[in-house]
Amino acid sequence: MTTINTTTTARRAGAREWTALAVLMLPVLMVSVDNTVLSFALPAISVDLRPSGTQLLWIVDLYAIMLAGLLIAMGSIGDRFGRRRLLLIGAIGFGASSLLAAYSQSPEMLLVARALQGTFGATLMPSTLSLIRNVFHDPRDRRLAIASWAAMFSGGAALGPVLGGWLLGHASWGSVFLINIPIIVVLIPLALTLLPESRDPDPGPIDLIAIGLSLLTMLPLVFGIKNLAEHGLTDVTLTALAVGVIAAWALIHRLRTSASPMIDLTLFGNRVFTGAIVANLLSLMGLTGFLFLGAQLLQLVLGLSAMDAALVLLPGLVATVAAGFIAVRLVNVVSIRLLVTASFVASATGYAITALTETPTVVSVAVAFAVMGLGIGMAETLTNDVMLSSVPSSKAGAASAISETAYEIGAVLGTAVLGTVLTSTYRSHLTYPAMVQWGERDGSFETLGGTVEVAKYYPNEVGNSLLASAREAFDLGVQQTSAAAIVIALLAALVSWRTLKHA
Repeated sequence: MTTINTTTTARRAGAREWTALAVLMLPVLMVSVDNTVLSFALPAISVDLRPSGTQLLWIVDLYAIMLAGLLIAMGSIGDRFGRRRLLLIGAIGFGASSLLAAYSQSPEMLLVARALQGTFGATLMPSTLSLIRNVFHDPRDRRLAIASWAAMFSGGAALGPVLGGWLLGHASWGSVFLINIPIIVVLIPLALTLLPESRDPDPGPIDLIAIGLSLLTMLPLVFGIKNLAEHGLTDVTLTALAVGVIAAWALIHRLRTSASPMIDLTLFGNRVFTGAIVANLLSLMGLTGFLFLGAQLLQLVLGLSAMDAALVLLPGLVATVAAGFIAVRLVNVVSIRLLVTASFVASATGYAITALTETPTVVSVAVAFAVMGLGIGMAETLTNDVMLSSVPSSKAGAASAISETAYEIGAVLGTAVLGTVLTSTYRSHLTYPAMVQWGERDGSFETLGGTVEVAKYYPNEVGNSLLASAREAFDLGVQQTSAAAIVIALLAALVSWRTLKHA
């Protein structure tokens, strides 16, 4: 077994290193595709397994919740026991849990499988980014490798809905999980052959209490944020958030007093590292918020099918991928500080196009998302590069896990915060024709999709009036959500400008 020597003088990568990068792209592809591939399979799962509404939500959310909750713990474990070893264990576990999900016979069985997928997915992501940090020693090579990593993550997220739609046209819903198996079969022997082992040379004992507290922090907080978006400030939401905050305080105290902490809190004393993490989180908020409103706008207002709506967003996702590679070139002539700041201004511009377009069209949505994608792709590549470059290679696993946890939290907050602005504005401005039954107002009119379904059962004049009111309310919601997103993007630009001065 070869262990990376972290004191090696920076040298340019050769064929073996670039081939190793190609291997590392395989688990990134799996995890990112599994974030989005399930969306088209939900109707078929509902018919086949007959889950309750709550179970169906958990089938979608549990994967991301477990992923976010375990990333930091798994990054620390990889630093201690070997990142390649953890990657291989994660790949085998991810394959087994994918098989369990594909052949689930009940909602409960599928929920267990999704939880296991999230658990093993959390072992894959920190390992990929931290191995990149230890394989590529030259900053130019590392920046290109990180751009490739970010591009694969964005590309996998884009591929998920399209691939899911195609598979469901040719096979059962279980096929969306079976696509992971051939990737894993290829990944394991290649990883054993081409990936070097790396770990923290002085790791200290593993802190099971800190791992437990990190779970007790992340799981309730992520659940509380999601529950807040879906059900408001309920007792369950408040309890989850309170548990998460108390556990976070206990975790910080533990890390400060431990002789060998799971996370080195001095990393956050590095202004560049902290600024890159915050900027990363805010960029993901903007991206997921736009996907949330854009998908509804394209399907429910413009009348596109789910597949056609996904295709409209593809140019923006291609722009996201391309922007990362463009950033690798631009950084040779323009400062990282200026590029990252400008990238968030581009994100704000994308939302401004959405807000200021009086009558949204397929073209206006595609253009807005493409402009935003240029900004987000650049920001994701550069902030991850800055984050990894600002820490010792021995701490790469923990640093990568922190970055990816920020990514997942940003994704959750994008839906929770911006989604809440959209839905609350919609609900408060929707008006009902007099003949609409009061009982239907309890739940059917909470979303644009529910209102569109109700409108089908009323005479033309009433139904058309209801649809007109719904679309006006939704348009106002889009404008207010875009305004909130512009504020978030400009805040990210300010954070980047102030913290990345010495990046």
